[in-house]
Amino acid sequence: MHDNLWAWSIIVPATAGVIIRPFRLPEAIWALAGAAALVLFGFLSWDDALTGIEKGVDVYLFLIGMMLIAELARLEGLFDYLAALAVEFARGSPQRLFLLIYLVGTVVTVLLSNDATAIVLTPAVYAATRAAGAKPRPYLFVCAFIANAASFVLPISNPANLVVFGSRMPHLTEWLRLFALPSLASIVLTYIVLRLTQHRALKEETIAHRVPHRKLSRGGKLTAVGIAAIGAVLLTASALDKQLGLPTFVCGVVTTGLVLLLSRQSPLPVLKHVSWSVLPLVGGLFVMVEALVKTGAIGHLSALLHEAVAQSVPKAAWSVGIATAIATNIANNLPAGLVAGSIVASDHLPNSVVSAILIGVDLGPNFSITGSLATILWLVALRREKIEVGAWPFLKLGLLVTPPALIAALAAAIR
Repeated sequence: MHDNLWAWSIIVPATAGVIIRPFRLPEAIWALAGAAALVLFGFLSWDDALTGIEKGVDVYLFLIGMMLIAELARLEGLFDYLAALAVEFARGSPQRLFLLIYLVGTVVTVLLSNDATAIVLTPAVYAATRAAGAKPRPYLFVCAFIANAASFVLPISNPANLVVFGSRMPHLTEWLRLFALPSLASIVLTYIVLRLTQHRALKEETIAHRVPHRKLSRGGKLTAVGIAAIGAVLLTASALDKQLGLPTFVCGVVTTGLVLLLSRQSPLPVLKHVSWSVLPLVGGLFVMVEALVKTGAIGHLSALLHEAVAQSVPKAAWSVGIATAIATNIANNLPAGLVAGSIVASDHLPNSVVSAILIGVDLGPNFSITGSLATILWLVALRREKIEVGAWPFLKLGLLVTPPALIAALAAAIR
């Protein structure tokens, strides 16, 4: 018990460091520091730490593949082109532009993961709305909220999905059966409430009918084709019950290599701007969760959940879904997802309970600005454009937007 308390005294501040970033040090530094401290002080053996790191291999491969193709799309101007196209289709209507950006964000999230929406679509939307004479903030909020709201349409839509299910990922048909209606409820309710909250801001502005933008390059067109091909490959892999990390990695590397080769470009610009620090961040978190397994915390949480399931499956599903959603905003959804994945792996649980856990991990982070890795990356993208969004304004908006979507998604999953 004494060792367990000391282990927690390392894990809690390390997780807080990842979320708060004291001294503006990168998130990965805090995760690695926590993992290293657990090993150096003897609370986790080197073998156990390596076991924790190995559990994340599929996630690392998935992230590398997705980050490569997303960065390629950014460099080739694909997202800038899509954002400018949305402005032109809006034909001077801020309300129509809001909807079009929401739809583009949904597609990007579903096919390229929520991190791509945060990292790459956000700057493109900022540039296009500024060029159209619009106030960017309402449209930037779209990027933040849809990145999580649409992140459980497909297994590839959020790295957290791989974390929660791991090697037990459902077949594609089973996934769609479990999450099609909850995803639809999440996307629609998030849009309705977000649109209502931005009604006054959109009503008070006028936007240009067209914005200057370059034509989509050959590389951009090839990248779009590559993204469609990646989507087809990953959907096939999911339908065949294959892990998604390796296919994503291979598709990302091959597509990036082909586009750069055909357009005779150096790979250095792509490799330089990929957020490689995400990989040690995730690795450090896997090690800390392995410590929670060894200290018995995961077993204790699993026992509590099974007691609740024995009493009432629907009540257990509602309780764990809401509790997980809240936990993601306290500890971020990656560590929360890792803990949830360990609990899901510990024993068989009813589908409705597992679905509620995943919805809590994916959608719950919309409450706060530090709830998910995607929202943190969105914040980083805004800071590059010299835009500051405080924790309190985001929380006030999240408290309005998230509960209706969360309740509707859980209701659809627990039906």
